[in-house]
Amino acid sequence: MKTTQASSGIALARTTVAHRAWRTWTSWPLSLRFGALLLTIQLLVALLAKSLYPGDPFDLAGAAFLRPGEDARFPLGTDIMGRDIAAGLVHGARVSLLVGLFATFIATVLGTAVGLVAGYFGGWPDHLLMRLTELFQVIPHFLFAIIIVSITGSQLQNIVLAIGITSWTMVARLVRAETLTLRERDYVKICRVMGGSHARVVFSHILPNALPPVVVAASVLTALAVLAEAGLAFLGMSDSNRVSWGGMIGASREALIDAPYMTLIPGAAIVLMVAALSLIGDGLAQHLRRGASS
Repeated sequence: MKTTQASSGIALARTTVAHRAWRTWTSWPLSLRFGALLLTIQLLVALLAKSLYPGDPFDLAGAAFLRPGEDARFPLGTDIMGRDIAAGLVHGARVSLLVGLFATFIATVLGTAVGLVAGYFGGWPDHLLMRLTELFQVIPHFLFAIIIVSITGSQLQNIVLAIGITSWTMVARLVRAETLTLRERDYVKICRVMGGSHARVVFSHILPNALPPVVVAASVLTALAVLAEAGLAFLGMSDSNRVSWGGMIGASREALIDAPYMTLIPGAAIVLMVAALSLIGDGLAQHLRRGASS
């Protein structure tokens, strides 16, 4: 009897969790759902890259210039060196996602710290940090990243660092604007009057309320980071030990007329990833506006 009741309770709990998850999913805007589904597929492909194609994607797997569908072993064809395009596409997804996520993390942390200090304290810290932000803004981000990679080398970690430290200005201005508004709220003033430290005010009251628009901005930054990495790889400034979509396009540009599929396939992968991230950002913005108005 007890076993039957326990089983019924577990089944009911699972049904309730599934029902709540479905209600949450259906409450999201269509763009957010579609973008999340598309990005999830790309994440799964990246995570299963070694299982799907366990060999080295740089290996010369077959004859060169095989078109998609011409050989069943290479569904997307081969490039000018005879490398499997499908293997490069799957392994390249890992590089794009790694660069996008970690570069966005660096930019978000740096921009949030600058925006919080500038907006909360005001005065000379605000003036100094905003002038620094303007200095970074007037320098073209992609050109700045090229300079940094040229100096530090084209290892993957240097590419991540270069993109991250050139992309934080948008987050800094966004967090500063939110902080300037939040520091005048009654609950923040009450916390100060009651003897709350600056750290407690910032991390308990200001930062949590300033994060929602930062999350939206982070999705845009990730898309920009993916494009920046592809641009650097196209110029030959990528990690030579890792295959990337931009590198695939750059290596095949000489065959653009005779074999356009070599550049169109990785180019389409970049477009899909950027579109997924853009849809997520747009959907998150709609969802937050809907939550604020309700």
